[in-house]
Amino acid sequence: MSHDTFVPIVRPAGHPLVRADVVGGGVGIVTLDDPDRRNALRIELSLDLAAAVAELVAEGVGAIVVTARPPVFCAGGDLDDLLRPRADLRDTYAGFLALSDAPVVTIAAVDGACIGAGVNLPLACDVVLCTPGARFDPRFLDVGIHPGGGHLWRLAQRVGRQGAAALSLCGDSLDGTEAETKGLAWRCVPPDELLPTSLRLARRAAGRDRELMTRTRASLDASLALSDPHDALELELEAQTWSMARPGFADHVRAVKARLGDRPRDTP
Repeated sequence: MSHDTFVPIVRPAGHPLVRADVVGGGVGIVTLDDPDRRNALRIELSLDLAAAVAELVAEGVGAIVVTARPPVFCAGGDLDDLLRPRADLRDTYAGFLALSDAPVVTIAAVDGACIGAGVNLPLACDVVLCTPGARFDPRFLDVGIHPGGGHLWRLAQRVGRQGAAALSLCGDSLDGTEAETKGLAWRCVPPDELLPTSLRLARRAAGRDRELMTRTRASLDASLALSDPHDALELELEAQTWSMARPGFADHVRAVKARLGDRPRDTP
């Protein structure tokens, strides 16, 4: 589809379908807030999500937690839009790509169902936390559509090829406990612990040296394309040497040493 086939979608000021809040510790919270449509990834919500992420990054947050107003985390693509597309498919990816491309750590806090393209939202984040009541159900083929947005690649990165095949080809789904076991989620916690746990990790990330965090995150992503451990060593050696040559490195190590005092000198 060509971009000029569609009438441009003009959003109201702000991002009415997505809340953006800055909380203590340099953390931003993005909340999908379109429960009447089950937080479906129609073009309006996707554009609002991208705008909310950009707003928080501009505010200088060091980490972003993604949540959703219940009961559904994200119902995926809007079926009416599949029948009568109102935007180029690439434009509908704007929301989760904003998360994937964000220059800060992103954490998905999932409680409820992620369906179809909705699974792309947590997959776009660095870390996924969930509750036992979460459900991850790609379901693309049930609707007669091929997975999109890099879904298969992102899914296989988390659960391997066999897991991606089971979910995408065989129609399997995972609840929160299973998602933790299979590697799609990092932790599965009770509902009342989901946001506090997410904020704890986010604040720890946001409190770290921003330049060092950015470089380490880039190295992590670059290492995924490598197949030789010696290449990984060289990649990290260059970055590690850079980190030790930065102004203030020696002072930081001395401060850590002083804080440890007489305790065993393990790496903090």
